[in-house]
Amino acid sequence: MSMAGGNDHEPADTETPPPTTRRRRKKSSVWEHFTIEEVSGGCTRACCKLCKQTFAYSSGSKIAGTSHLKRHIALGSCPKIKYQNKLALASVAKSDGETLDPPKRRYRSSGFSSVFDQDQSYVNLARMIIVHEYPLDMVEHPAFVAFVQSLQPQFKMVDVSTIEGEVLSLYQKEKQNLMQVFVTMPGRISLTIGLWTTSQTLGYICLTGQFIDDDWKLHRRMLSFMMVSSPHSENALSEAIGVGLSDWNMKSKLFTITLDNNCSSHDIYSANLRDHLSNKNMLMLRGQLFVVRCYANILNVIAEDVIASIHGIIYNIRESIKFVKASPAREEKFAEIALQLEILSTKALSLDVTTQWNTTYLMLVAALEYKRAFNFLETCDDNYNEAPSADDWKKVEVVCTYLKLLYDSANVIMATADPTANIFFHEVWKVLVELNSATLSEDTMVSGIAKEMHEKFDKYWRDCSLILALAVVMDPRFKMKLVEFSFSKVYGADSARYVKLVDDNIHELYLEYVAQPLPLTPAYEDQGEANHINGGDGNVPMALMPTADGLQDFDMYLSEISVNQPSKPEIDQYLEESLVPRIQDFDILNWWKLNYLKYPTLSKMARDILAIPVSMVSTGCSIFSSGTGNRVLDEYRSSLRPETVEALFCAKDWLQYLPTMAEPPSTAIDKGCARAMPDSLQSTLEVFLESSVCGIALQSSKSKIGYCEMMQPAIHKIQLVEKPVLQLPLEDFNSAQELSV
Repeated sequence: MSMAGGNDHEPADTETPPPTTRRRRKKSSVWEHFTIEEVSGGCTRACCKLCKQTFAYSSGSKIAGTSHLKRHIALGSCPKIKYQNKLALASVAKSDGETLDPPKRRYRSSGFSSVFDQDQSYVNLARMIIVHEYPLDMVEHPAFVAFVQSLQPQFKMVDVSTIEGEVLSLYQKEKQNLMQVFVTMPGRISLTIGLWTTSQTLGYICLTGQFIDDDWKLHRRMLSFMMVSSPHSENALSEAIGVGLSDWNMKSKLFTITLDNNCSSHDIYSANLRDHLSNKNMLMLRGQLFVVRCYANILNVIAEDVIASIHGIIYNIRESIKFVKASPAREEKFAEIALQLEILSTKALSLDVTTQWNTTYLMLVAALEYKRAFNFLETCDDNYNEAPSADDWKKVEVVCTYLKLLYDSANVIMATADPTANIFFHEVWKVLVELNSATLSEDTMVSGIAKEMHEKFDKYWRDCSLILALAVVMDPRFKMKLVEFSFSKVYGADSARYVKLVDDNIHELYLEYVAQPLPLTPAYEDQGEANHINGGDGNVPMALMPTADGLQDFDMYLSEISVNQPSKPEIDQYLEESLVPRIQDFDILNWWKLNYLKYPTLSKMARDILAIPVSMVSTGCSIFSSGTGNRVLDEYRSSLRPETVEALFCAKDWLQYLPTMAEPPSTAIDKGCARAMPDSLQSTLEVFLESSVCGIALQSSKSKIGYCEMMQPAIHKIQLVEKPVLQLPLEDFNSAQELSV
């Protein structure tokens, strides 16, 4: 009986209990590697036959499934399987008589497979360090190494020198790609120069290039990040510029150089750089456009000087805000005082960031609205005695009035996605006119603050007004008309002399471009595109093919007329035509793209002028940070080799524009057209006009220009569909235009 009882008990251990397994028979192959063990509470666990690890399987009627069991076996998490794999690899290598790298293992997850690639993982690690500015020695941090090993045990972590080599290799690869872009660059390039200092006596000079490509898109790329022993020495900038231009083979393509307020033009024109560029006839307009001052920097310098002039008052306001925000009880008491005094302000009190003057301005604006509350608080709270006096509040009010000019101007620049040079003229002359008026104020407090601001701003205007004026002339919405109007406000009765100066210089610059050879443009486009222009399909013969219409003699006649009849220069034709309507989101680069056949030489000049970086601040960055052009390198990067520092900075700049790091471009509608026409139908029409009007196959350039000119009103009408007229603050300019008509 005992033996029979024992036999009855044996199957019960090997078979699944009937109440829980009759309806879920285990068909998965995973059960070849696992057994089920019962635990307390009616729960069961799956036990690995190899390593004896147990995993949750069921809890009462709830079953955990088998996915985690499959991962334990398939992904090599089981230590026994890992050991068996190593033995198998060792035996294969021994039998072949050579050492073999372990084969790449394919993992399966959610219906797709991925292959582990050690080399590509190194590249991705280097890219991560560059883009996110991680330290190179993070590859030796134990926590990071453990984290990576938990994700991929096969990954072999590298040391610092190896990852540094990967960074340099990635930098060289991207540099070669960028060099190919510059080879096909149709126009000139303008540089910006930024200074970086270190805690040592060394410094770095950062060269950045801005240009407009063949598709009329604005680009900015870092070119070099070069260490110099004395960044503020006489020849440091000249040497850095010369080396950078030689390295990129662009000495013949330099147009302008934009500096911050810490550089002097003497540095640029010193040593051999000026002589070399002058001897090679590389400076346009006798070098008058060579040096540009950064507009963002002059805004910061003036704003910081004004704020410094009332630093004592600002200190009291900061302390007042700190006092109010020290506890919830004080905040509640201050709110009750504001309510009692009927101060209905929606602004909240907040402390500023001392390195960003816009936050100081906003702090002062908010504090001004609560000035009565602060004064009342001082009378009812013995612990508070920091309230500014009436004269102090008046000074704050005057300062905020003129800081607002700079604040609004900076925001207009930052709100522009691609800040071409034409947008700055309007901002500068508006501020200058306001400061001119304020200096004549009878209020000594107003005139005193305004004169301090006016002195620096007027110098900026004298240095850069010609460049800014040339850029706005290239804007078909304004041309010379806005120059004439604004100069009458700035110079008064003497404005005609300054207008003539701009007109003479723009004609002289145009003649310099006329003397340069134009790139060849195809006379005929493909047949399919031309048929699309005429509304036909591929089976309809082209009406404009010169060999199919039997009018070769007529074509020769047109050519003779175009040669014998004198024509106006492009610059005069452009300036005499009516202004383009100021529509919302006008895309000036796309306008020149549509009109490049009509103005082949002038468009070449416009390409270079519009690409001038009047502000050194990159798109998406804040203008308001103090020391825009002079920054400090941290201790870690200062300790790296100069070539490594350059690779880290330049590669980070270049990688952000790669398709994997940026938003993929649209294949249906050109991005520039999409900005100009948000509606998809209107965008499609504009793209059609771009391909048809400017790509039409006509015999001579004269015929092309004539056709483009004929179709220009149609383009303007399409651009105006469902688009409001741009409401710029130019009411006086509009009135002047109506009077002139």
